[in-house]
Amino acid sequence: MTTFEAGAPCWVDLTVPDLEAGKYFYGELFGWTFEPGAAEFGHYTPALKDGRNVSALAPAQEGAPAAWNLYFSTPDTEALARRIGEAGGKVAAGPFPIADAGTLLLAVDPGGAAFGAWQPGTRAGFEVQGVPGSFFWPEIYTRDKETVDPFYESVFGFTGQQISEGTEFDFKLFFLPGAQQPVAGRLQMGPFIPAEVPPHALVYFSVEDTDLAAAKVRELGGSVTREPSDSPFGRSALVADDQGARFAVMGPVKNAG
Repeated sequence: MTTFEAGAPCWVDLTVPDLEAGKYFYGELFGWTFEPGAAEFGHYTPALKDGRNVSALAPAQEGAPAAWNLYFSTPDTEALARRIGEAGGKVAAGPFPIADAGTLLLAVDPGGAAFGAWQPGTRAGFEVQGVPGSFFWPEIYTRDKETVDPFYESVFGFTGQQISEGTEFDFKLFFLPGAQQPVAGRLQMGPFIPAEVPPHALVYFSVEDTDLAAAKVRELGGSVTREPSDSPFGRSALVADDQGARFAVMGPVKNAG
């Protein structure tokens, strides 16, 4: 079984009003196939890339918008729940076991962004990540960095490294203790992001070609809210599916080398 260090992103899933439409969209975009969703688990539908678990889709509660959800690994959801409360966050649900698969906790950070945590049982999380059609990277979008940064650093033991400051691009990287590579980023939402966009966890997926992926999103009825652009990390685009769930795609820079 794949293992994840405490505080590492270990899973993402999508809650969506129309499950079948969601399966079609992401099946066409990423080449995912889907296992049947068991009724006793709310029709939670595992998504596979080349036969390996990469995500899942689930029906949203009536009236709830489509949204991607991010989960961090933890060895102890009870202890994590206490730290979340002590650091100014709120536990929204759990911890509660999901059969023998693991224990789930849902929470909200002090800035209002929802996230989850997962204590593994028989399932640890991603069976593959970082390859086209799978999870690549998460970012916490917030309007309250002064409260949110120390929250994640306290709750998960992250070390923060400020990359850029200012109204146009205020960005921080989070590292696990002693790690050389970051596990998440934090973006302070400035005036360039519409006020109606709430704080949230933005999930990036790896793709072979960002421009083709953005075009495919449009073809499937989704939208592109930030056109493909190069960065030191790759070429990314910010998009939304045909039911409004925001996510991002990341591929190689367009003219590398």
